[in-house]
Amino acid sequence: MGSTNVTHYGGCHCGQIRFKVVAPSAIIVFDCNCSICTKKQNRHFIVPSTDFTLLQGKNHLTTYTFGTHQAKHQFCKTCGVQSFYVPRSNPDGIGVMPHCIDEGTVEQVTTNTFNGQQWEESMEKFPEIKKFSQHPSTSNVE
Repeated sequence: MGSTNVTHYGGCHCGQIRFKVVAPSAIIVFDCNCSICTKKQNRHFIVPSTDFTLLQGKNHLTTYTFGTHQAKHQFCKTCGVQSFYVPRSNPDGIGVMPHCIDEGTVEQVTTNTFNGQQWEESMEKFPEIKKFSQHPSTSNVE
């Protein structure tokens, strides 16, 4: 992703869900137009699951799946905000919503449009997506 990794903190609206994620300060976000992402305006960036830590709120999460049941859409039972989820494209990673990150650590957001209505074709267009949930050989964390 091209920038220095930092530790971001974030959570849902009511504060029941809190997490930390190690990711670049300049993030690449995917704006998907599949049926569920359109309804909830899902824009996310993907990290390896080992770079994501749920700090609080596990008992306040509920999960929704549909279709292939590969994506695990988790959201807060109290306020309904989805701060993160397990994406179909990267079942070994976490899709994090940049708008749920606390202010101060995200320096730049680049948005790519992902045609989720044509999922397989879009995965061919963006083969790098699969790599977002894998660790590069070297990693800088501030």
